[in-house]
Amino acid sequence: MKTGLVMEGGAMRGMFTSGVCDVLLENAISFDGAIGVSAGATFGCNFKSKQIGRSIRYNKRFSKNWRYCSIRSLFFTGDLYGADFCYNKIPNELDVFDFKTFRENPLSFYVVVSDCRTGKPIYKELTTCDEEDLTWLRASASMPLVSRVVSVGGHELLDGGMTDSIPLKAFEDMGYEKNLVILTQPREFVKKPSRALKPMKHALRRYPKLFEAMKNRHIVYNQEKEYAFEREKAGSAFIICPKSSLSISRTEKDPDKLQRVYDEGRRTCQKQLETIRKFLCQERSQRELPEKENQGE
Repeated sequence: MKTGLVMEGGAMRGMFTSGVCDVLLENAISFDGAIGVSAGATFGCNFKSKQIGRSIRYNKRFSKNWRYCSIRSLFFTGDLYGADFCYNKIPNELDVFDFKTFRENPLSFYVVVSDCRTGKPIYKELTTCDEEDLTWLRASASMPLVSRVVSVGGHELLDGGMTDSIPLKAFEDMGYEKNLVILTQPREFVKKPSRALKPMKHALRRYPKLFEAMKNRHIVYNQEKEYAFEREKAGSAFIICPKSSLSISRTEKDPDKLQRVYDEGRRTCQKQLETIRKFLCQERSQRELPEKENQGE
């Protein structure tokens, strides 16, 4: 039976996901595959590279750097999150990504992107995190209105959360029968229609099918969340989510707030470790994995 890790997006709510993933790594809890959406992809890739603490570290370090995320970056580059800085400078120079471990780890890693022309999701497996893979990763997190359309693999792409925010059903269809699902909203959260539909209609005027998907996103999201809870009741999914709203901005720059959300993810996972092991039918590891980095430093 194949086991999977499903990671919702949510911009800086993704620090919660990072905290959960680091605890899973520290306790040698493994999966056959993982799939991430938007921030769930950009932070979740560190699960496959086994870099404990990397996501919280570089986010705290660069959160106030204009090249990382700023209106200035949006004005000069067309992307709120600077493409070259985030997907070249950081992984290759400033906080080096472990490409070797990523390649050699047998865990299959997928990202969700939205096809601008069809208005449908694409599920892309990343195997090397080379320049092309990093472009797919960037596409998954390229939020509408504040990002340029990303061209790669013959597609024009934007944020995966526009078309499939919680890709549990898609992962089940790939053969992953038991899935740990990390949500970044509490159980009782209900998504409402976007308040930015008017400017989005203009921004997506070349992509009417993607705009239609955005108009209905709240409906699809709520259905996907309900499906996840149904699978949880059936014993096929295990859901980890915050008890209440994380109360953090999508573009949060305060290192203390980033750390708070990361720590909440860690605590939430730590409390459920034994239940997670039983769900995945994994025995307790005889030793903890050595930490590559100090968390939060």
